[in-house]
Amino acid sequence: MRSSAIDKWQTIPEMVLSAADRFGDAEAVVDGPLRLSFSDVVHRIRCAAGAFADLGVEKGERVAVWAPNSAEWMIAAFGIMTAGAVLVPVNTRFKSDEAADIIVRSGAKAVMIQQGFLGQDYEAPEGVPVIDLKSDFLASGSPLHREVSGSDISDVIFTSGTTGRPKGARMNHLQTLRAYEEWATLADLRHGDRYLMINPYFHTFGLKAGLVASFLRGATMVPVAVFDVDRVVELVEAERITMLPGPPTLYHSLLTVADKTKLATLRAAVTGAADIPVELIRRIREDLPFESLMTGYGLTEAGNVTLSRPGDSPEDVATTAGLPCEDVEVRIADDGEVLVRGYNVMQGYLDDPVATAEAIDPDGWLHTGDLGTFDAAGRLKIVGRKKDMFIVGGFNAYPAEIEGFLLEHPAVAQAAVIGVPDERMGQVGKAFIVTKDDGPSISGDDLIDWSRRRMAGFKVPRSVEFLDKLPLNATGKVMKDHLR
Repeated sequence: MRSSAIDKWQTIPEMVLSAADRFGDAEAVVDGPLRLSFSDVVHRIRCAAGAFADLGVEKGERVAVWAPNSAEWMIAAFGIMTAGAVLVPVNTRFKSDEAADIIVRSGAKAVMIQQGFLGQDYEAPEGVPVIDLKSDFLASGSPLHREVSGSDISDVIFTSGTTGRPKGARMNHLQTLRAYEEWATLADLRHGDRYLMINPYFHTFGLKAGLVASFLRGATMVPVAVFDVDRVVELVEAERITMLPGPPTLYHSLLTVADKTKLATLRAAVTGAADIPVELIRRIREDLPFESLMTGYGLTEAGNVTLSRPGDSPEDVATTAGLPCEDVEVRIADDGEVLVRGYNVMQGYLDDPVATAEAIDPDGWLHTGDLGTFDAAGRLKIVGRKKDMFIVGGFNAYPAEIEGFLLEHPAVAQAAVIGVPDERMGQVGKAFIVTKDDGPSISGDDLIDWSRRRMAGFKVPRSVEFLDKLPLNATGKVMKDHLR
């Protein structure tokens, strides 16, 4: 069955720009004092496209955005695509060097930033313009819309691998429209919904299940730059929020709100991306006003893979990731790895044919690195991570990358990192450290403080255990099962 999105539009800009005709004066964005209708937003996106063209950005070239959720982020992102260019979102949790690596390797023609966000500033390589999102730049162009095709690349979202070197997953316009039309339907996102956007726009979920889905349906978008539960409650009450997706940590926080009448307008919830206790799902359903709660499984290289269905029990939502999406094949390899094939699989990694060939086999199956099983009803259960990845409050953390950072400390001889359960965050990192005989003395708190200055917060280990030696197998690899 072909979705309505595919019948109507071939590209994201076509769909987004059509929102002016479809929804007109309906409220599209609320960002602090800024309130814009769909007609207003579409005009601003067209002008932003003209500004990028005036800057010399050509069709198919890439532009990076390194900034928190805001109306300007959205206008810039769709302005980039409307200029025929390719969006490269950059994780706001990255430090300057981490961001620079992605911006340089993406070949970005320009970088849009919000100076000073979380105390960070960015300086691009010589010759690459750095433009503040909050400047007048986005409004400086004449309205423009360059035509692209559905098979053209719309965005490159970088995802870290177990080697710690981020890789850019290339997605095209049509696969995004198709996947998030289905997501919007199963998540019960409706015209007129008011959607509080906590999931960051640099992430597939925030960009696509957030912004793209809202333009598909005509939902009002309310961006949140930094999560704060008191601010969230204030916005839910003031803006009469109906749609509120987020990681389990969000719902843990909402359950602690004393006056739940402030949350009365909430109708639709979506969670996932972390271990979810069944009891949490029951409490969300019993103690919060949500009428629907969806979960699912996906990854940057394939967007949605499985989604839960209306009527699934608390046990189903908490312990499985739902059923495969329409026209998406999911199977379990002999070693337990989850394999995915279908229209949703990426168009390969940017400038990395070797990594692409390792990820997608000759038969078109994407090797996810996750371990899974199916229950009797065909729902997918994720049971582990082949590559040791763990998920901290919705963010993928890769032990190999974190271990590489830790080994830069002058006192650290060996490091091994695993994910351990955490009630609020789902999982957090724990580091096992062997110190150098001739190195400086160090405590666990010292190493954690040192780490916070060098890596994104979700990567920082929450606890440290010192060992005389790490458990190694015959080939010298750390036996992390022993550490667990």
